[in-house]
Amino acid sequence: MIKAVLFDMDGVIIDTEPLHRKAYFKMFEEVGIQVSEALYTSFTGMATFPICERLCKEYELNHEPKELVRMKRVHFKELFQTDTSLQLIPGVLSLIQEYVANGLTLVVASSASMENINRVFDRFDLNQYFKAKVSGADLKQSKPHPEIFEKAAMLAETAKESCMVIEDATNGIKAAKAAGIYCVAYRSKHSTSQDYSLADKVIDSYEEIAFARL
Repeated sequence: MIKAVLFDMDGVIIDTEPLHRKAYFKMFEEVGIQVSEALYTSFTGMATFPICERLCKEYELNHEPKELVRMKRVHFKELFQTDTSLQLIPGVLSLIQEYVANGLTLVVASSASMENINRVFDRFDLNQYFKAKVSGADLKQSKPHPEIFEKAAMLAETAKESCMVIEDATNGIKAAKAAGIYCVAYRSKHSTSQDYSLADKVIDSYEEIAFARL
């Protein structure tokens, strides 16, 4: 029986992927590198610091990874403040409210920085629904490592066997399954070229995982 739901954020709760993409490519331009679509796609679900570590290594950059992280976050913050089209994923607020009304514990487990998580939660008044928030940027390991979901389950005070993860990226799905947690893959229109084969269930609409169907 499901007692807790562990939500990824980008591509699952909020449609920030286009903003992240713009911020990353502004940073790529700033440091003078050209990143292929294949390489960029492979980053989906990963925290920013390990992405920047990989970029510094592959492109032999003189910059430190933390400097690339700073550049990217500056661009994202600017875009977040100016892009009025930013909205929650269709149906997710109703799903969150339904889960809480039926006694489920909710935790967000995102690779985004806590600053960005708080920015999104404050803008859309989501704090009232979630017991805890976990940022992959604050952990030793990044998705696909299971650490983030292991910690989220711990903060939910729920056995992993009674948890469910909602993810949209290959790395996140791998992390959930490595943690031994049932995983639902939401087929986000912005999470392209992702492998959902490891997920326990793949959905196109949040109506498919309404409380009555769990």
